Amino acid sequence: MDYGDLRIDYESHSNVRELLDCLVFALESISLEFERWDARHVKGPGLYVAVVTGPTVAEFADPMGSNHWPVNRCRTVCDRLDGFYETARDVARTRDGAVVVSVDDVIQRQMVRFRDLRSDDSGPSSAETADYEDWMGARHMSALDTSARPNVVSTLTLSEETGRVTVFQRGTFETDTRAELGGEWNARTNQ
Repeated sequence: MDYGDLRIDYESHSNVRELLDCLVFALESISLEFERWDARHVKGPGLYVAVVTGPTVAEFADPMGSNHWPVNRCRTVCDRLDGFYETARDVARTRDGAVVVSVDDVIQRQMVRFRDLRSDDSGPSSAETADYEDWMGARHMSALDTSARPNVVSTLTLSEETGRVTVFQRGTFETDTRAELGGEWNARTNQ
C-alpha cells in the first residue's frame, strides 16, 4: 500500500509553523533580554530545542541525567507563550541537553543528548551531510546533524556565547546574530 497521500508534511503544517514561530520568538527574546553578551568570561543563556514527529527519541538520544524540563511549570510552548518564555529562560541558564517538543506542542520532561548519525546508522554520516560553519560549537553541530533525521522536523539553538539564534531543518540552517534578531523591532540595532 502506498501511504504517500496520508503522510503529513510537518514542515509546512500550519500548527507546526506556529510552534516554530513561538520557539524562535522565545529564543530571540531570551537573547535580547540578556545584557552581558560582550562581557569577558560571562556565559549567557544557551538552549537547544528539537521538534519531533514521534512519541519518543529513545532510538537516537540518551537522557541527560537529572536535566529535566519543569513540566509542572510549563507543559507546552504556544498555549501560554509567556510561561514558556519564563521557563525556557530559567532552563537556558541552569540545565544542559536538548529540550524535546512533539509536533503537537507537548514538551517532554527528560532533556537529552542526541547521538551522532554515524553511531546508529539511521542516516548518512555527519561528514556526508554537514556543512559546519566556523561559529558552530558542539551544540550547533549536533543540532545540524539531528535536523537531518527523518522524524525531526526542526532543531533550534540559542548560542550561550553570542546570543545567535539558529533554526536547522533537513541538514540546513538559517541563523541570525544577536544584532539581527527581531529585525526592525530590535531597538538595540536601530538606534
